[in-house]
Amino acid sequence: MISSQLISTLDKLPTNLQAEILHYAEYLADKYASSQSKATPQSYRKAGSMKGMFQLAKDFDAPLEDLKDYM
Repeated sequence: MISSQLISTLDKLPTNLQAEILHYAEYLADKYASSQSKATPQSYRKAGSMKGMFQLAKDFDAPLEDLKDYM
């Protein structure tokens, strides 16, 4: 039903507008096709998966030598 309605509406338009609608329809078709190919399930990061991989220096909270003049 909608395709016959679409065709009858397109027939009423001038050729340049029909060409614009064709370009837009092709754009939408490409966009839809690319979104369908990207429909893979998203994997999420697991909290705590990097635990123990980094360690802070023992003097992390100690004042920096470069800032002694400002104290």
